[in-house]
Amino acid sequence: MPGNIMALQPSEKHCWVCFATEQDDPGAEWLSPCRCRGSTKWVHLTCLQYWLDTRLRVSQQPIRCQLCEVAYSVIFPQMGPLVDFLRVVDRTLTAIGPYGTLGLLVGTAYWTALSYGAVTVVQVMGRANGMMAIRGARPVLLLSGLPAIPVLLILGKTVRWNDCVLKLWQKCCYEPKLPSDNQQYLPPIPVDEPRGKRQFLTSRMLCGALMFPSIAVLTGQLLFPSVTSHLQRALLGGSAYVLLKGVLKVYFTKQLFIMHAGRRILNYGDVQRAERHRDGSGN
Repeated sequence: MPGNIMALQPSEKHCWVCFATEQDDPGAEWLSPCRCRGSTKWVHLTCLQYWLDTRLRVSQQPIRCQLCEVAYSVIFPQMGPLVDFLRVVDRTLTAIGPYGTLGLLVGTAYWTALSYGAVTVVQVMGRANGMMAIRGARPVLLLSGLPAIPVLLILGKTVRWNDCVLKLWQKCCYEPKLPSDNQQYLPPIPVDEPRGKRQFLTSRMLCGALMFPSIAVLTGQLLFPSVTSHLQRALLGGSAYVLLKGVLKVYFTKQLFIMHAGRRILNYGDVQRAERHRDGSGN
């Protein structure tokens, strides 16, 4: 048995990268860099160097054997203190890169919100009064209050007071006038989005919230031109816009409710006879 076992073990070296043997390249330099035995024990030095270069392109971590998981002992030549310093700088920049990118994104969003808040103040209060208010305010109040303006507008857009009005209307005031066969079933009030799929913030909500100051100023100029104060005119215009939009939305949803409550489902046979009759009339 021992002799048979020794006979089964390979006696010559095989490269596990290129599968060449000692006879194929007698002058090649061989390595056994890990604990592997058998056909995966030996490898050409040039083949291993090429394999390491390929792996280092996608990973900066120590390279390990894929079978025995032993880390290869790689010794690099000394290149001088300048190269060592540049390597440390490169590794540091690579490590802090994601955090720096996140910080830049947060800073960009903050300064964008700050600029939007300043423009909104000038737009709502008028150029002279708005600039005077910004110049007279404390820096801490400006740096915290101006960026809060778009945030408050977006949060205010999430308050769906129309739904409360619709529920109250359906519960207390609405008496449906529907066909007799539909009196026993009333569908729920249809809304713009399925209740299970509503998102906290959508593109429509974001645009409506950020455009609200401009709409309020424009509505105030159209409906209340006699008001001299820019701020009062903007407040009146915004209130009128919110009220008008809410009334139209309640009315629209009410009509959708009536439409859904009055729907009928036809028999398949009646549909087929109606189609045949239409086709015959057309011919």
